[in-house]
Parts: sequence; C-alpha cells; structure tokens
Amino acid sequence: MELKKVEAQLEAILFTIGEAIELERLAQAVEHDEDTTKKILQNMMDRYVDESRGIQIIELDGSYQMCTKPSLYESIIKITKIPKKHILTEVLLETLSIIAYKQPVTKLQIEGIRGVKADHAVNKLVEYNLVCEVGRMDAPGRPILFGTTEEFLRCFGLQSLDSLPAINPEKVEDFKIEAEEEVEQLTLDI
Repeated sequence: MELKKVEAQLEAILFTIGEAIELERLAQAVEHDEDTTKKILQNMMDRYVDESRGIQIIELDGSYQMCTKPSLYESIIKITKIPKKHILTEVLLETLSIIAYKQPVTKLQIEGIRGVKADHAVNKLVEYNLVCEVGRMDAPGRPILFGTTEEFLRCFGLQSLDSLPAINPEKVEDFKIEAEEEVEQLTLDI
C-alpha cells in the first residue's frame, strides 16, 4: 500500500509541475531516500512504456518529467492547433552540434569553427529554446557563453549530455580536409 501511495504522489507532482524536477526534490517530497525514489520512478517509467499509454516519464540529467509520448504529438496538434515543431535546417543543426559538444561556447568560437557568421543560427536556436545563455566569458567584452537546454535533451531523447554520441576522430579529420578543399575552391573562384 505504501508503494502505491508514493507512486501516486510522484505522479501527481510530475503531472502538476509539468517541468523536470530534480531527484533530490522528489525524494524529499515523498520522504524517501534518493535511491529508493529513483527505483520507484524507474518502475513507473517501465510501466508507462506500454503502447496503450499516452504519457511517459523521462529522465533529463538527473531530473524527471512527465510528458506526452512524441508519437502522439500529431493528435495533440489537431486539438490545440499548435504549430508543428520548428524545422532545424542544416545550418541550425550544425550550429547546435557545435554548441552541444563545445559548450559553454561563444558566438565567436562557433564562427571560428563554422567559418561564417553565427548570429542568425544562434538566435533561432535560442528562440526554439534549444540553447540559452549560460554565463559570460571572463575576457575583454565579456562575451556571452551558450549551452544547451533541457528542451534540447527532450527533443533529441537524451538523458544527459553524456548520452551524446562520441565523435569519431577519423570523421573529424575528413571534415577538416573537406572544409580546407572548399576554402581553396572558393579562393580559386574569386
């Protein structure tokens, strides 16, 4: 009986808050230690995986959130008339990748990697709530540092930044060679 009560409490908290809540706060709310609370949450997550359920509990970097299953998003759009999710162009994905792997990072650092201005791409990613300001660099002009958000983790189905795929060093070298060839070709065209 006690377990059912704790599950009900956790479910009510996650449903009502609607945002990711740290495990520590959830454990305090249900008056259990973090390990026990995490096990209870994992059991609940396993039960919500069932296809007949429209909601799920996800873990985001040590926090938990109740949300709608992505496969049902189209059904919600029909009722709420919410526009479809933003389209991430190749430029936005490239910029987002740089931020995800290099964070915290400044626009100037992004531009150094991409070789072109990053203002528009970074502003769009901030607008889409995939990246945000995470501080300022301790350097002249105190440039803004950018990092990814919880929304980034949610959108890409990641529990934490540690879940990002490892970068293959051979691919990085191939990209560098390709970029150098493009720059050389541009120089010849001018």
